[in-house]
Amino acid sequence: METTPTRELFDEAYESGTAPWVIGEPQPAIVELERAGRFRGRVLDVGCGAGEHTILLTRLGYDVLGIDYSPHAVALARQNAGRRGVDARFAVGDAMALGTGGEGERYDTILDSALFHIFDDADRQTYVASLHAGCRPGGTVHVLALSDAGRGFGPQVSEDQIRRAFGHGWDLEALEATTYRGVVGPAHADAIGLPVGAQVDEPAWLARAVRL
Repeated sequence: METTPTRELFDEAYESGTAPWVIGEPQPAIVELERAGRFRGRVLDVGCGAGEHTILLTRLGYDVLGIDYSPHAVALARQNAGRRGVDARFAVGDAMALGTGGEGERYDTILDSALFHIFDDADRQTYVASLHAGCRPGGTVHVLALSDAGRGFGPQVSEDQIRRAFGHGWDLEALEATTYRGVVGPAHADAIGLPVGAQVDEPAWLARAVRL
Protein backbone atom coordinates (compact mmCIF):
# COMPACT_ATOMS: atom_id res chain seq x y z
CA MET A 1 0.00 0.00 0.00
CA GLU A 2 1.22 3.49 -0.82
CA THR A 3 -1.04 5.13 1.79
CA THR A 4 -3.10 3.57 4.58
CA PRO A 5 -6.83 4.13 3.89
CA THR A 6 -8.72 6.42 6.25
CA ARG A 7 -11.21 5.23 8.86
CA GLU A 8 -13.89 7.19 6.98
CA LEU A 9 -13.46 4.91 3.96
CA PHE A 10 -14.20 1.85 6.08
CA ASP A 11 -17.08 3.53 7.92
CA GLU A 12 -18.66 4.40 4.58
CA ALA A 13 -18.25 0.84 3.28
CA TYR A 14 -19.94 -0.65 6.35
CA GLU A 15 -22.67 1.98 6.46
CA SER A 16 -23.50 1.54 2.77
CA GLY A 17 -23.28 -2.26 2.86
CA THR A 18 -20.65 -2.32 0.11
CA ALA A 19 -17.66 -3.71 2.01
CA PRO A 20 -16.26 -6.44 -0.30
CA TRP A 21 -14.79 -8.31 2.65
CA VAL A 22 -18.19 -8.83 4.32
CA ILE A 23 -19.25 -12.25 3.03
CA GLY A 24 -21.75 -13.34 5.69
CA GLU A 25 -19.56 -16.15 7.00
CA PRO A 26 -16.07 -16.72 8.44
CA GLN A 27 -13.12 -17.02 6.10
CA PRO A 28 -12.59 -20.70 5.21
CA ALA A 29 -8.88 -20.38 6.08
CA ILE A 30 -9.80 -19.22 9.61
CA VAL A 31 -12.31 -22.05 10.05
CA GLU A 32 -9.54 -24.53 9.18
CA LEU A 33 -7.16 -22.75 11.53
CA GLU A 34 -9.58 -23.30 14.42
CA ARG A 35 -10.12 -26.94 13.46
CA ALA A 36 -6.36 -27.40 13.60
CA GLY A 37 -6.36 -26.24 17.24
CA ARG A 38 -4.45 -23.00 16.62
CA PHE A 39 -6.47 -20.84 19.04
CA ARG A 40 -5.86 -20.88 22.78
CA GLY A 41 -6.35 -18.78 25.90
CA ARG A 42 -7.60 -15.21 25.60
CA VAL A 43 -8.22 -14.35 21.97
CA LEU A 44 -8.33 -10.94 20.27
CA ASP A 45 -9.94 -10.57 16.84
CA VAL A 46 -8.31 -7.34 15.69
CA GLY A 47 -10.06 -5.48 12.87
CA CYS A 48 -13.05 -7.76 13.43
CA GLY A 49 -15.25 -6.10 10.82
CA ALA A 50 -18.71 -7.67 10.71
CA GLY A 51 -17.70 -9.99 13.54
CA GLU A 52 -17.85 -13.35 11.77
CA HIS A 53 -14.73 -14.77 13.41
CA THR A 54 -15.55 -13.45 16.89
CA ILE A 55 -19.01 -14.98 16.59
CA LEU A 56 -17.57 -18.30 15.41
CA LEU A 57 -15.02 -18.50 18.23
CA THR A 58 -17.51 -17.37 20.89
CA ARG A 59 -19.97 -20.04 19.78
CA LEU A 60 -17.19 -22.62 20.11
CA GLY A 61 -16.47 -21.56 23.70
CA TYR A 62 -13.42 -19.34 23.34
CA ASP A 63 -12.78 -16.26 25.48
CA VAL A 64 -12.67 -13.77 22.60
CA LEU A 65 -13.03 -10.03 22.05
CA GLY A 66 -13.51 -8.46 18.64
CA ILE A 67 -12.31 -4.89 18.10
CA ASP A 68 -12.51 -2.53 15.15
CA TYR A 69 -11.60 1.12 14.62
CA SER A 70 -14.87 1.66 12.74
CA PRO A 71 -17.92 2.24 14.96
CA HIS A 72 -20.14 1.14 12.07
CA ALA A 73 -18.29 -2.19 11.90
CA VAL A 74 -18.76 -2.78 15.62
CA ALA A 75 -22.47 -1.91 15.39
CA LEU A 76 -22.85 -4.35 12.48
CA ALA A 77 -20.95 -7.07 14.36
CA ARG A 78 -23.24 -6.69 17.37
CA GLN A 79 -26.29 -6.90 15.14
CA ASN A 80 -24.95 -10.05 13.49
CA ALA A 81 -24.24 -11.68 16.84
CA GLY A 82 -27.65 -10.76 18.23
CA ARG A 83 -29.41 -12.08 15.15
CA ARG A 84 -27.65 -15.44 15.64
CA GLY A 85 -28.20 -15.58 19.38
CA VAL A 86 -24.48 -15.48 20.21
CA ASP A 87 -23.34 -13.42 23.20
CA ALA A 88 -20.17 -12.20 21.50
CA ARG A 89 -18.15 -9.25 22.83
CA PHE A 90 -17.17 -6.32 20.63
CA ALA A 91 -15.61 -2.91 21.23
CA VAL A 92 -14.35 0.05 19.24
CA GLY A 93 -10.57 -0.19 19.53
CA ASP A 94 -7.35 1.01 17.94
CA ALA A 95 -5.20 -1.73 16.39
CA MET A 96 -2.23 0.66 16.62
CA ALA A 97 -2.45 0.92 20.42
CA LEU A 98 -2.77 -2.64 21.69
CA GLY A 99 -1.47 -3.53 25.13
CA THR A 100 -1.49 0.06 26.40
CA GLY A 101 -3.34 -1.05 29.54
CA GLY A 102 -0.49 -3.36 30.57
CA GLU A 103 -0.61 -7.09 31.25
CA GLY A 104 -4.39 -7.07 31.60
CA GLU A 105 -4.76 -6.22 27.93
CA ARG A 106 -2.44 -8.89 26.57
CA TYR A 107 -3.72 -11.91 24.68
CA ASP A 108 -2.60 -15.48 24.09
CA THR A 109 -3.86 -15.49 20.49
CA ILE A 110 -4.44 -12.56 18.16
CA LEU A 111 -6.27 -13.01 14.87
CA ASP A 112 -5.80 -10.57 12.00
CA SER A 113 -8.02 -11.33 9.03
CA ALA A 114 -7.35 -8.80 6.26
CA LEU A 115 -6.01 -5.94 8.38
CA PHE A 116 -2.23 -6.29 7.97
CA HIS A 117 -2.38 -5.73 4.21
CA ILE A 118 -4.13 -2.33 4.39
CA PHE A 119 -1.17 -0.52 5.97
CA ASP A 120 1.55 1.39 4.19
CA ASP A 121 5.16 0.59 5.10
CA ALA A 122 5.43 3.03 8.01
CA ASP A 123 2.06 2.18 9.53
CA ARG A 124 2.72 -1.55 9.13
CA GLN A 125 5.81 -1.21 11.32
CA THR A 126 3.77 0.59 13.97
CA TYR A 127 1.01 -1.99 13.73
CA VAL A 128 3.33 -4.97 14.21
CA ALA A 129 4.88 -3.23 17.23
CA SER A 130 1.35 -2.86 18.59
CA LEU A 131 0.69 -6.57 18.02
CA HIS A 132 3.86 -7.30 19.97
CA ALA A 133 2.66 -5.14 22.86
CA GLY A 134 -0.77 -6.77 22.86
CA CYS A 135 0.46 -10.36 22.71
CA ARG A 136 1.77 -12.25 25.72
CA PRO A 137 5.28 -13.74 25.48
CA GLY A 138 4.85 -17.11 23.80
CA GLY A 139 1.51 -16.00 22.38
CA THR A 140 0.59 -16.36 18.72
CA VAL A 141 -0.53 -13.94 16.03
CA HIS A 142 -2.30 -15.32 12.95
CA VAL A 143 -2.36 -13.08 9.88
CA LEU A 144 -4.51 -13.69 6.80
CA ALA A 145 -3.50 -11.18 4.12
CA LEU A 146 -4.08 -10.80 0.41
CA SER A 147 -1.08 -11.96 -1.64
CA ASP A 148 0.68 -10.03 -4.38
CA ALA A 149 -0.11 -13.02 -6.62
CA GLY A 150 -3.71 -11.79 -6.74
CA ARG A 151 -5.66 -9.90 -9.37
CA GLY A 152 -6.12 -6.63 -7.51
CA PHE A 153 -9.09 -7.45 -5.28
CA GLY A 154 -7.61 -5.17 -2.64
CA PRO A 155 -4.32 -4.15 -1.03
CA GLN A 156 -1.75 -6.91 -1.44
CA VAL A 157 1.50 -7.83 0.29
CA SER A 158 4.46 -9.98 -0.64
CA GLU A 159 6.08 -12.84 1.23
CA ASP A 160 9.10 -10.62 1.82
CA GLN A 161 6.98 -7.86 3.38
CA ILE A 162 5.53 -10.32 5.88
CA ARG A 163 8.91 -11.83 6.71
CA ARG A 164 10.46 -8.40 7.25
CA ALA A 165 7.53 -7.21 9.38
CA PHE A 166 7.91 -10.17 11.74
CA GLY A 167 11.70 -10.30 11.60
CA HIS A 168 12.46 -8.97 15.08
CA GLY A 169 10.82 -9.97 18.33
CA TRP A 170 8.97 -12.84 16.65
CA ASP A 171 9.45 -16.42 15.56
CA LEU A 172 7.67 -16.69 12.22
CA GLU A 173 6.71 -20.34 12.54
CA ALA A 174 4.72 -20.64 9.33
CA LEU A 175 3.93 -18.69 6.18
CA GLU A 176 1.68 -20.56 3.79
CA ALA A 177 -0.22 -19.80 0.60
CA THR A 178 -4.00 -19.94 0.99
CA THR A 179 -7.05 -18.05 -0.27
CA TYR A 180 -9.16 -15.14 0.91
CA ARG A 181 -12.88 -15.01 0.07
CA GLY A 182 -14.59 -11.77 -0.92
CA VAL A 183 -17.36 -10.21 -2.96
CA VAL A 184 -16.47 -8.28 -6.12
CA GLY A 185 -17.35 -4.59 -5.86
CA PRO A 186 -17.43 -1.85 -8.48
CA ALA A 187 -13.86 -0.82 -7.72
CA HIS A 188 -12.50 -4.30 -8.50
CA ALA A 189 -14.78 -5.68 -11.20
CA ASP A 190 -12.50 -4.72 -14.11
CA ALA A 191 -9.34 -6.01 -12.43
CA ILE A 192 -10.98 -9.29 -11.43
CA GLY A 193 -12.89 -9.72 -14.70
CA LEU A 194 -16.09 -10.74 -12.93
CA PRO A 195 -19.42 -8.95 -12.37
CA VAL A 196 -20.20 -6.95 -9.24
CA GLY A 197 -21.55 -9.28 -6.55
CA ALA A 198 -19.61 -12.35 -7.67
CA GLN A 199 -17.82 -14.29 -4.93
CA VAL A 200 -14.09 -14.86 -5.39
CA ASP A 201 -11.34 -16.77 -3.62
CA GLU A 202 -8.17 -14.74 -4.13
CA PRO A 203 -4.55 -15.75 -3.37
CA ALA A 204 -3.55 -14.95 0.20
CA TRP A 205 -0.92 -15.58 2.84
CA LEU A 206 -1.56 -17.21 6.21
CA ALA A 207 1.21 -16.40 8.66
CA ARG A 208 1.76 -17.69 12.20
CA ALA A 209 4.13 -15.66 14.37
CA VAL A 210 5.02 -16.40 17.99
CA ARG A 211 5.95 -13.46 20.20
CA LEU A 212 9.41 -13.80 21.75
